[in-house]
Amino acid sequence: MTVEYQYAGEGILLLTLDRPERLNALDSQAKQALSEAWLRAEQDPAVRAIVLRGAGERAFCAGSDLKEIQATGETVSSQALARALPGVGHDLSKPVIAALHGHTLGLGISLAIHCDFRIARHDTRFQFPEVQHGMLSGFSAITLPTLVGEAVALDIMLSARPFDAQEALAIGLVNQVVDDAYSSALELATRLAAHSGKAIGWTKTLLLAERKTRLQRQMALVDQARQDVMQGR
Repeated sequence: MTVEYQYAGEGILLLTLDRPERLNALDSQAKQALSEAWLRAEQDPAVRAIVLRGAGERAFCAGSDLKEIQATGETVSSQALARALPGVGHDLSKPVIAALHGHTLGLGISLAIHCDFRIARHDTRFQFPEVQHGMLSGFSAITLPTLVGEAVALDIMLSARPFDAQEALAIGLVNQVVDDAYSSALELATRLAAHSGKAIGWTKTLLLAERKTRLQRQMALVDQARQDVMQGR
């Protein structure tokens, strides 16, 4: 899978998950490519705001590549997974906007909720299906309650039920529901890129300091949970 790294205007980086034939499902190679992209973006002086999107019309990201996991019997390490998520495994002071559409499942939602803004097209469909497959979404289980509340997080993660963009807006999972998520994300990125990069970076760092501390504190527990669940599948 290719994770395309391209500039989309002054100060704006466009990252595209480019595997539309598999609904942009992330294999181990793609997770490594995302890790490298976040690190590169943080160090890239030309980047002031980032838009993350999925290629094709059917999906933002359908989660991890289950066929790869079934074939190998393995998943990437917790550390490698953390590095694939924006701001989790690597420091990322630059704002990230997720432009969502179509299937946004499992690791796809995890990517989105660790972005700073989430803009969804009307056809976006969400689901955390991990418990149906004997898996879990460990980092999302730590972060999601701070976005939508504990009761809602328990509902959508334990029931594994699908829900649509309007419900996602109502529970606070997304910021906007629009006709064209990519165009709206670019408009927002343009506004953000025009601000002071240092001020944006420090404001984001301060706003997310408690979340970062919580994720770091729970890393060992997430790793234990992932290993135990995989052994018991």
